Amino acid sequence: MIHPYKLGGYNIVLDVCSGSVHAVDDVAYDIIGLFEGRGRDEVLARAAALHPGVPAEEVAECYDQVAALKDAGKLFAPDTFAPMAGELKSRASGVVKALCLHVAHTCNLNCAYCFASQGKYHGDRAVMTYEVGKQALDFLVAHSGSRRNLEVDFFGGEPLMNFDVVKRLVAYARSIEGAAGKRFRFTLTTNGMLVDDEVIEFANRECHNVVLSLDGRKEIHDAYRVDYAGNGSWDRIVPKFQKLVKARGGKNYYMRGTFTHANPDFLKDIQVMLDLGFTELSMEPVVCAEGDPAALTAQDLPIVMRQYEALAELMINRRREGRPFTFYHYMIDLTGGPCIYKRISGCGSGTEYMAVTPWGDLYPCHQFVGEERFRLGDIWQGVTNAPVQAEFAACNVYARPECRDCWARLYCAGGCAANAWHATGSVTGVYKTGCELFKKRMECAIMVEIDKLLNEE
Repeated sequence: MIHPYKLGGYNIVLDVCSGSVHAVDDVAYDIIGLFEGRGRDEVLARAAALHPGVPAEEVAECYDQVAALKDAGKLFAPDTFAPMAGELKSRASGVVKALCLHVAHTCNLNCAYCFASQGKYHGDRAVMTYEVGKQALDFLVAHSGSRRNLEVDFFGGEPLMNFDVVKRLVAYARSIEGAAGKRFRFTLTTNGMLVDDEVIEFANRECHNVVLSLDGRKEIHDAYRVDYAGNGSWDRIVPKFQKLVKARGGKNYYMRGTFTHANPDFLKDIQVMLDLGFTELSMEPVVCAEGDPAALTAQDLPIVMRQYEALAELMINRRREGRPFTFYHYMIDLTGGPCIYKRISGCGSGTEYMAVTPWGDLYPCHQFVGEERFRLGDIWQGVTNAPVQAEFAACNVYARPECRDCWARLYCAGGCAANAWHATGSVTGVYKTGCELFKKRMECAIMVEIDKLLNEE
């Protein structure tokens, strides 16, 4: 299966199952499009008619090169991965590699689009005790098998509302990792309201990554990310984020924004972030109930698609000017990339990755917390809800009939189970809007990388 498309002045052909990406001229692009199901003479005749100014011998040579690529397994490669999808995931059964610790089910902001109901997750406000967090880390070590690197995300609500416990848990993890043969890598996700010099020093010493919530333009940010008095937070957090990022040396952080119906033209927000000095960026489409004022509409989607293309052009231009920046969804490695297990199985929610509530309950990921049907168990007894875990263990790209013929399937691995459930009522459903946005992002990401590879000094 191939996916041919034109973008940014390039003719691009992705060979889905081999992962090969080809940037070709017009003749080769049309020959590849005609190749399957036709004989050599027919393809040459049609290609010659499309390109009357190209000598026949050059068209024939191009055909032979395409045929050689097919013989080498770099074009029209067969899909050999479907039979191994379930087997690969079963090999990792029972091994947990990452936890999202909900150290605070409370927040000092009252964001209108918050999927977590302002940090309460449809339940009571609470903070995690040190004892619960310690048990969670012990659970992770005990269930991590032979994995050395373990991931822990301090999440909320707003985790800095429970900063003392965060610090104690990191100290505990550092005290056991040597004897356990493990290495903890911590991430802190924060809205910035409580960032101060102590937080900055701690985060830069202990956190492998820091995720900072900023929606870009002040007027957009302050329309949604407000405190309980209704006041915007932009002026209070931006200087703190700038100080934190400068202290980190500009690495290992993400400015994480959300775009909604209010700003489908989110490239303006990206530009504001760049102007503020931030270069590690992410802008996520809002996921909320249909009819919510923040929800993206059908009329918004063409605008968003154009924004993704314009963003790709901006990245290329700034790289050429020596002012590069990173956009999370455009991070792609055409020479290697994720292993086939990751490409088939996705994020591992509910199996390799789980969220822990302040009470020690286990859920498949942070987006399922508070949905009782998805409670997996707890950090003392482990996973006791085997049927629900089996649902997530069965999540792979081949479990979704709609994905089997999609060119992007080995890049999205079937998509987000939480988004699928919210959209369809099934973790193996398909969130169609998300699919369309993902495919556009992948086309843009591949084009940006092609430009980089073809124009490196």
